[in-house]
Amino acid sequence: GSHDSFSYWVDDKSPVGPDQAKAIKRLARISLVRKIIKKWSVTQNLTFNEQLEGGIRYFDLRVSSKPGEIGQEIYFIHGLFGIKVWDGLKEMNSFLEQHPKEIIFLDFNHFYAMDDSHHHFLINRIRSAFESKLCCVECVEYVTLLYMWEKKHQVLIFYHHPLYQEYPFLWPGNKMPAPWANTTNVHKLLQFLETTLGERSRYGTFHVSQAILTPRVKTIARHLVRGLKNTLVHRNLPMILNWVKKQKPGVMGVNIITSDFVELVDFAATVIALNDLLLEEDESAT
Repeated sequence: GSHDSFSYWVDDKSPVGPDQAKAIKRLARISLVRKIIKKWSVTQNLTFNEQLEGGIRYFDLRVSSKPGEIGQEIYFIHGLFGIKVWDGLKEMNSFLEQHPKEIIFLDFNHFYAMDDSHHHFLINRIRSAFESKLCCVECVEYVTLLYMWEKKHQVLIFYHHPLYQEYPFLWPGNKMPAPWANTTNVHKLLQFLETTLGERSRYGTFHVSQAILTPRVKTIARHLVRGLKNTLVHRNLPMILNWVKKQKPGVMGVNIITSDFVELVDFAATVIALNDLLLEEDESAT
């Protein structure tokens, strides 16, 4: 999985989003400030299609309306506005059309400046983009690759808003817990990942291990123009990847792992390779 999956598209010419504090919005009238915000908002270098081609299958999505804009269009957001959600969904669907056995997870977990009419608009966009590819809510343990292939489903949508109850193809957010370490310290992050794996539900939910470091205000202030990638990610990704390599998938093991800048190391290939451990277990059992 990728963290803030869409952030490749954030635009330093766009207004600052409603996910930011009033003081930041005031400062962001200066174009240089918006350029700095972009340096700390971008967590991925790759487009959706490039991420999909690279093996990413879980997408972490934050969305917002544009306050003051006529209509109900919804955009990706992380500090600054990105592209329309509709454009991103179409790009993903195009990949799925070409790869009918691939499955993706779309986790809509943060909503800004959205009332119920905006939600209904977005949900209808999701339905229009994927149609029969959408997998309706089911017992998590039933949702195997074979199950998905037989039903010709390719998309699971997780929607962290009460309106999920009105649509059978929206999975509740509590089926995709993603505990967040909220630290700049890689050792604290790895300890947190271990602890939350030990506490994860044995059955009935998916589980996201967020292998990401989060800058604090003072981190940004000290390294203003260096940005997230050069300050936190480059230096710590190798250690994070070593943790990934030691994991085991399956019950009480890792399930979905997300990272920033997924192309900087062999992140996707390393996570995918963990599945071989499950195959070895099956072979030894038979």
